[in-house]
Amino acid sequence: MRGWRISAVAIVIAIVAWDLAIHLSGNTLLPGPLAVARALGELAVSGRLARYAIASLFRVTWGFALAVVVGIPLGLVLGWFARGGRTIGPILQFVRPISPLAWIPLSILWFGVGDAAAVFLIFIATVLPLTLTAMHAARGVHHVHVEAARNFGLSSAAIVRRVLLPSALPELIGGIRIALGIAWLVVVAAEMIAVNSGLGFLIVDARNAGDRYDLVVAGMVAIGVIGLVLDNALRALANSPVVSGRRA
Repeated sequence: MRGWRISAVAIVIAIVAWDLAIHLSGNTLLPGPLAVARALGELAVSGRLARYAIASLFRVTWGFALAVVVGIPLGLVLGWFARGGRTIGPILQFVRPISPLAWIPLSILWFGVGDAAAVFLIFIATVLPLTLTAMHAARGVHHVHVEAARNFGLSSAAIVRRVLLPSALPELIGGIRIALGIAWLVVVAAEMIAVNSGLGFLIVDARNAGDRYDLVVAGMVAIGVIGLVLDNALRALANSPVVSGRRA
């Protein structure tokens, strides 16, 4: 509870400092906290806030789920079988530094302007970090545990289920948490270019529709709040007894 109180005080101080900075600078372009709060109310009443948030979450869900389904099993296999990791690993390391935004022209060329392009960008942005995290987690499994399981007569499938996955799960959850943050960043950027809905589109549309900077900042606040909720949900999962191995 104390941590939450400190965070709440910090947020209040930041809002007050924001309001003071606007008044002292005399800047009329950047909206103050009250203007942004009114803009959030306007978006909520009109239904656009919920509609755009759901659109963004829809794209993140599909793109990120595909990345998890492909990246984690692939990474575990490459990490478990050293020869495969040595063969494919350099290719993954070569592709990983390429910015997901560099794929935008190709995604539009292949999928057009719509949800598929945004889902593809999220998939590309997150599948490689998840694959590499899973590779590292599989390589971190202690060989003593594997040999002990074999001595007890466990099959390869049982070793994967009862040794590999439990040992790798905490690191996998940490990697998933980081990758989800990347997915949330990428969907906003993709929606500014490749689609005509979502919170990223809201920001661009508000900027083009008569310089509604109050709506621009309101969209930014909504993005931050949703991202914080998603991160806290995964943090709670990572700290749960099932994942961390601690007893409740």
